[in-house]
Amino acid sequence: MAKAKKKTVKVTLKKSVIGEKPKTRATVEGLGLRKIDQTVEHADSPSLRGMLHKVDHLVAVEES
Repeated sequence: MAKAKKKTVKVTLKKSVIGEKPKTRATVEGLGLRKIDQTVEHADSPSLRGMLHKVDHLVAVEES
């Protein structure tokens, strides 16, 4: 039996968090992003989608 491949999402920080609310900053930090143009890869989940929805104006998302 073949294992199902987990869906992943690549998230890249495109804009600075300077001037953002503390909750938004904490969400970006929770995603593991620190610098502009830094990219991290996460397993797709509903909680991750909620975080991405909150900071969609700061990040670029690529599904794979």
